[in-house]
Amino acid sequence: MLVLRLLLRWPVVVLYRLCPPGTQALIDADVARWFEVFSWGSTSTEGGLVRLFGHRTHEFRNVFYYRLDRTSTVFKALSHLVRRFYPGERTLFVRADEIGPGLFIQHGFATTIGARKIGRNCWINQQVTIGHVYDRGAPVIGDDVTISAGAIVAGGVTIGDGARIGANTTVVKDVPPGAVAVGAGMRLLNQPGAPSLGEKTV
Repeated sequence: MLVLRLLLRWPVVVLYRLCPPGTQALIDADVARWFEVFSWGSTSTEGGLVRLFGHRTHEFRNVFYYRLDRTSTVFKALSHLVRRFYPGERTLFVRADEIGPGLFIQHGFATTIGARKIGRNCWINQQVTIGHVYDRGAPVIGDDVTISAGAIVAGGVTIGDGARIGANTTVVKDVPPGAVAVGAGMRLLNQPGAPSLGEKTV
């Protein structure tokens, strides 16, 4: 079965092997991160690509194609050719200027990722909008940030390392490192003077 999977997905492995070392390192980290989240243990990147490209959800494919598209014009053309046979999630759009290693996207349908920069090991859920606002720029998102379902992060805001954006939250200002932003009006929790997640507010 593994040999059959490898035969069916050999173009993906070949593209990875042809990538320059910097792109390979990013893909290595992405594969390792997805295996960690899925509790699949460890694997080689080639074996990980074969398994992830066969997974019932296709969000990893979008991340892989993003890496290829950012490598060169040649790899972008090859990426668009391969995705005809191995399509990604069709309503997931990854257009950020820079994304660090280890991006994980869960249930990524109806999601647009258009940040200026995203750090390492970030987690993004479904129906999220991250994007540019005219005359206000695009978001900068730190390392280990979680953005939950239905959240909107728009304009030139900065999301600090380790911050969490709650479901259906609209981010209208900077979020400090380690803070939790919740609600349409964006309350900040887990910072000095703010209620903790377990406290009730009036």
